[in-house]
Amino acid sequence: MSTTPSCPLTAPELPGEPVDIRLVVTDMDGTLLDAAGRVPDGLWPLLAELRRRGVLFSPASGRQYATLARQFAAAADGMVFVAENGTYVVRDGRELSSDPLDPAVAARIVATTRGLVADGVDVGAVLCGKKSAYVERTDDAFVTEASKYYALLRTVEDLTAVEDEFLKVALYDFGPVDRTTAPALEPFTSTHQVVVSGAHWVDIMNPTANKGAAVRRLQHDLGITPAQTLVFGDYLNDLEMLDTADWSFAMANAHPDVLRRARHVAPPHTENGVLRTVARLLGLPTG
Repeated sequence: MSTTPSCPLTAPELPGEPVDIRLVVTDMDGTLLDAAGRVPDGLWPLLAELRRRGVLFSPASGRQYATLARQFAAAADGMVFVAENGTYVVRDGRELSSDPLDPAVAARIVATTRGLVADGVDVGAVLCGKKSAYVERTDDAFVTEASKYYALLRTVEDLTAVEDEFLKVALYDFGPVDRTTAPALEPFTSTHQVVVSGAHWVDIMNPTANKGAAVRRLQHDLGITPAQTLVFGDYLNDLEMLDTADWSFAMANAHPDVLRRARHVAPPHTENGVLRTVARLLGLPTG
């Protein structure tokens, strides 16, 4: 993740009056969460005010639904969770949409991962299902990294023997994922999405699955327009999501491609950029 100096919210194209926003969608890591990976304390009173105004708040992440639901347990009622990079959308425990992966494709990805390991690459696979996430690599270092994003994580002997509906396969490479693991997944790019979602993570999903597709379905179902949508992101798995909103913001610490794609730039996640921007656009006190 790039590091960029603080970017004050002074772009001339931002209005001086409050904007009619009905939907706020935000990525988590590098976007909403602080430098320690925590939900900022100021979010909770902001969520209460958004609820009072009838504004829907939606975390959109590569993280598992169970992980997101746990993080927002204090304010989860009515919240829409766009989980697993858009492959699984849930509200109040009810599935709104999903885009399951063919088990045969998941097995091929697992085989590719095993081949990388045999060649000496320090990588492991997380098979992401609706019931749980699954790993067959069991060393503490890998399980610790996977557990950050998957609250429900089961260890199995053979990932290809798991029975569940699979949403994606996520690979964690202890080295730079774009140098070794992502290139090895090139054969899947003609039929599936191979998305680098962080410095060490890459996700493989159906070609129709991304955060943007999930947000567009949500907008359609709720009658919310792009002009009423506010979106924040920082990494490559946020690109399509930025296209769903007239009010699209890249964090100042975002990947260069994200900064180019977004219409606006918010202060970095280390400076409460999401909270400050929402308050600015909705005319709320910034504290």
